[in-house]
Amino acid sequence: MGVAVSSWQLARAVSKAGQLGVVSGTALDTVIARRLQDGDAGGHVRRALAHFPVPALADRVLRRYFRAGGRRSGIPYLPIAKVSQHPLVKSLELSVVANFVEVWLAKEGHEGLVGINFLEKVQLATPSAAYGAMLAGVDYVLMGAGIPAEIPALLTGLARHETRALDLHVENSTTRYSVEFDPEALTGGGLPPLHRPRFLAIIAAHVLAVYLTREESTRPDGFIIEGPRAGGHNAPPRGRGSLDDDGQPVYGPRDDADLAKVAAVGLPFWVAGGYGTPERVNEALAIGAAGVQVGTLFALAAESGLDDTLREQLLRQIDSQELEIRTDPLASSTGFPFKVATLPGTLSDATLYEERPRLCDLGYLRVPYERSPGVLGYRCPAEPVATFVRKGGSSAEAAGRKCLCNALTANVGLSQTRRDGYEELPLVTLGTDLDGVTALRAAYPQGWSATEAVAYLESKSRWQPTD
Repeated sequence: MGVAVSSWQLARAVSKAGQLGVVSGTALDTVIARRLQDGDAGGHVRRALAHFPVPALADRVLRRYFRAGGRRSGIPYLPIAKVSQHPLVKSLELSVVANFVEVWLAKEGHEGLVGINFLEKVQLATPSAAYGAMLAGVDYVLMGAGIPAEIPALLTGLARHETRALDLHVENSTTRYSVEFDPEALTGGGLPPLHRPRFLAIIAAHVLAVYLTREESTRPDGFIIEGPRAGGHNAPPRGRGSLDDDGQPVYGPRDDADLAKVAAVGLPFWVAGGYGTPERVNEALAIGAAGVQVGTLFALAAESGLDDTLREQLLRQIDSQELEIRTDPLASSTGFPFKVATLPGTLSDATLYEERPRLCDLGYLRVPYERSPGVLGYRCPAEPVATFVRKGGSSAEAAGRKCLCNALTANVGLSQTRRDGYEELPLVTLGTDLDGVTALRAAYPQGWSATEAVAYLESKSRWQPTD
């Protein structure tokens, strides 16, 4: 669920209720660095840091970012280096520590299962982020927005503290590129072997399930089959990808995964995108699914990281049936369609979008390109158009792109304040299935907890707990 909406508080509550609580692993280095600069309310980050297995490394992160009492009003957050093929040591330290912190807090004080969700499109950050989560004992890793063929082997190697590399997708490259991570060089070595988490690949087509299970090295432990009603990034429509009169991608029967063929692969699978009611849970179980993945119900729960003001705006618009959720084919620089809730005061407003200065200072969704043989550069269609074109992109590709990195951090109250006074605006994503939200709103007009959302989904279902 974006950046830190699926917070450690939310994942912990879901896990304690007997289900798999999943934290968002996107941009956690920025999230934790900014929480520390805001004074670490409640001392949660510092409590987790005290349990990091390499105290000197955790202490360096703490000294670098913690501000007792928080930043003064109007002071920008400190910048952190963008992800790259050859990151700085301090960047790797922050990535490992940040992912450890979020997972450790989600697992604190109970024996429930906790997972972390990564984006394949942010592959430059994946090895160090996964290692940090594993140091905290993460139970599951989930990944979508691409074809995560190398992740099973990555997790196996990281559990043994081995140096691992991920191949980088570099369009039209003349040679092979990869991002390498050496855990022992960073930590100093001497740590015991880690628990190897189970891996769930998030896919939209049954053909990918067949492909990923052909080789042991690419075989996940299960699948999440996500349909186009889900929030966040959606798989592009199959075929020519036509748009309707409102400029939204047109999905059809070809975009529905053949679940019988997924089941025939022989691995457990969960379904997502429109399964946020007890009735839909039962439908999933009836077709052989192990369960469902639900986002929107929990994004609007009390424990989610979503800014309280945004949550209340969304709920009021849902009450009045005014909320529009569009599948925007251009918003994300990944090229994947992205669900956008049309909400005043956010970048869904065309005027506010045009007024925002185009810049790229976080850079998680940048992609590498070959500047010359053996030398990579990085570009993002949401950066200034002239800059993107100079790097080999096109102005047409840049049109309509929104800076998701900054907008999604603004969703959780961590918006950057620029030196000229401009404050980054949010851009909210939700799924289009609001039936469960409407039911919970009627039952809990003052808002609901994650525990109450879990109880609602289980209330009429035939679900039985598994490991």
